[in-house]
Amino acid sequence: MKPVLSENDKSVLERRIAEAEKLSKTQIVLATVKRSDSYREIPWKAFALGASFAGLLVLSLDLIFIGWLRNSNVIISIVATLAIGAFIALLTILLPGFAKWFLPDSRAETETHQYAESLFLSRELFATERRTGILLVISLFERKVVILPDKGLKDIVSEDNLKNIIRLMKRPLAQHKFRQAMEIALDELIKIIKPGSSEEKSANELSDTIIEDKGL
Repeated sequence: MKPVLSENDKSVLERRIAEAEKLSKTQIVLATVKRSDSYREIPWKAFALGASFAGLLVLSLDLIFIGWLRNSNVIISIVATLAIGAFIALLTILLPGFAKWFLPDSRAETETHQYAESLFLSRELFATERRTGILLVISLFERKVVILPDKGLKDIVSEDNLKNIIRLMKRPLAQHKFRQAMEIALDELIKIIKPGSSEEKSANELSDTIIEDKGL
């Protein structure tokens, strides 16, 4: 997978994470994933749609030119219909942006959220003393962002807070400015999780290294 962040971006973000954790007394983990699911049904959907349109075209030609579908023309039409369907299916494999057209937004949202939850558990991001871990995942294929705060922050970070952060990230993400989007998220988390009055220093319980995952 081609990295979406340069080494300089990673270095800057890791410093920003450390600063944000110090101010908010939380543990923040940033992650990017290529795709949150394999979506094996997409090529089949594309094939069915392509073959259906091709078949409709053949039928229309037969209605316009009466008797057009005769003899060898029938075999040619069948082969052409299947070939067009296969070509459309192949495009979904070669061109992720094209494949995205066959993925319902609700399915993308669900799969990204499930992947983020799985990542949270597999990386043991819950293993902080005060349960103040936060995972932010950017799923590239789905073009979705999921932010998961641990239960120690549930009463501080609301769903509306999270939706607002994701909304602010949309413009830089649309321009493929991933570092800028992550910096916006860090700034907003600091604002939401107001620094405590305690001078007690919090240990760095989770790595600041950004996770870059291929996904499924």
